[in-house]
Amino acid sequence: MTVLIIIAALCAIMGIVVLMGKGDKLIAGYNTASEKEKEKYNIHRLRFVVGVVLLAVAFLMPLLLLKVGNVFKGLFSGIVVILSIAAVILANTWAKKK
Repeated sequence: MTVLIIIAALCAIMGIVVLMGKGDKLIAGYNTASEKEKEKYNIHRLRFVVGVVLLAVAFLMPLLLLKVGNVFKGLFSGIVVILSIAAVILANTWAKKK
């Protein structure tokens, strides 16, 4: 229970840091990309996508503590998978420069 709350708090903090523009190193793949690769992305949009997903997961995680059985845990897993897929699609389409 405590670990879940700590992880949710860390996700929330990282989401806020990324949205503030101070956490580009937290974006997987972006921090190791070459300058030429980085130029292909609109960093403001990429920050928005990553930050919103981190905050969404942070706010969903404490709901796992509710005593509603395995139904919500399955729903939570599905929501996280959908968020992850949406983040990948948005990061590779909307956040890319044209």
